[in-house]
Amino acid sequence: MTYLAKPKLHHPSLQKNRLGYTRRDYEGKVSTLCAGCGHDSISAALIQAFWELAIEPHRVAKLSGIGCSSKTPDYFLGNSHGFNSVHGRMPSVLTGAALANRDLIYLGVSGDGDSASIGLGQFAHAMRRGVNMTYILENNGVYGLTKGQFSATADQGSKSKRGAVNTDSPVDAVSLALIMGATFVARSFSGDKRQLVPLVKAAIAHPGAAFIDVISPCVAFNNHPGSTKSYDYVREHNEAVNRLDFWPSREAITVDYDEGDTVEVVQHDGSVLRLRKLEPDYDPTDRIAALARVARAAEKGEVLTGLIYLKPDAEDLHAHLNTVETPLNRLAESDLCPGAAVLERINAALR
Repeated sequence: MTYLAKPKLHHPSLQKNRLGYTRRDYEGKVSTLCAGCGHDSISAALIQAFWELAIEPHRVAKLSGIGCSSKTPDYFLGNSHGFNSVHGRMPSVLTGAALANRDLIYLGVSGDGDSASIGLGQFAHAMRRGVNMTYILENNGVYGLTKGQFSATADQGSKSKRGAVNTDSPVDAVSLALIMGATFVARSFSGDKRQLVPLVKAAIAHPGAAFIDVISPCVAFNNHPGSTKSYDYVREHNEAVNRLDFWPSREAITVDYDEGDTVEVVQHDGSVLRLRKLEPDYDPTDRIAALARVARAAEKGEVLTGLIYLKPDAEDLHAHLNTVETPLNRLAESDLCPGAAVLERINAALR
C-alpha cells in the first residue's frame, strides 16, 4: 500500500527566505497527476516564485475551475486560501472575491478547456476589466480528464490517438488576452523554469490582469506528430488506453536556452515543439507590435515565449470602479447603508 503523504519534519539546514520559511512551507499535497506531467513543473515554478518573493501563504487566494490543471492548486501553497469552482467559472468567482477583499493576492489557475471553451467569455471579461490577478493557463491542447478530446487550443491538423483529425482553427489565448486589454501578457513552457519563475514573480507584482499562457505537455494523450502540445507514450496501445489504470513514469521535459534563440524540443512521441524566446532588446510596451510579433512567430511554426506585453501604468478593477481603500468585506452597516437622506440625495442627482 502506498501512502501519499509528505514528511512533516524539515531538515534544519534547508534554506529560508526573509520570513524564515523554507521552500517546503510553500508546498501542498502530493500530486496525483501522471508522473512527468508538465502541470507539476508549473506547480514547482509557482512554489519557487512565492518562496523567493517571501509572500506569506495566508495572503494568497488560489481559485480554479475543472480539469487536470484545476487540481494543481492542491499541490502548492497548502496554507493559503483556495476555492475550486465549476467548469469555466473561475474568473467570475475570483472577480467577486477580489472585489470583496482587495488585500489578498489572487492566483487563478485554469486549463485550455476551462478557459478557451466553456469559460472563453469569462476569460475575456476578466482581461478587459483588469481584475487584479495572476491568471495561469496550463495549456496542453487536450481534455485529459475525459480521455483526450481536442481542446480549443489544439493545433489545426492535429491527430488524436485514434487518428481523428482536428479541423478547427485553434484559439490563441495570448492574442485574445492582448485584444481584450490584459496589461501583462506572457507565454512560457512548463519545462523552462529559468524563464517561468521570473515571469510569475513579475505577474504577481503587476497591478491588473496578468496572464501567462504556459505550454504544458500531457503525458497520457494528444499523440500527433507536429503538435505543439503532444506527449503520448501509448501510441502502440490505443485500443486499450481506456482500460489502463497505470501510467508508467516519464521524466518531465525541461529546456534551457538563451534569449533570442529557438530550440526544438523533442517530445516523447517523437514530435517536435519549436520554442522561440524573445530577444533581449524586444520592447514589450507596444501592444500592436506584440500582436504582430506573435502572428509572425506562428507563421513560422514557432511558439513565442517571454514577456510579450506590459502596460507600465496599468490600473486594476478597483481603480476603474473607484472603490474605497478599505476592503468591502470589512465595511460596517453604517458605511453600506448610510440612511434615507443620503439615498434621497443620490436619487435626486439622477433625476
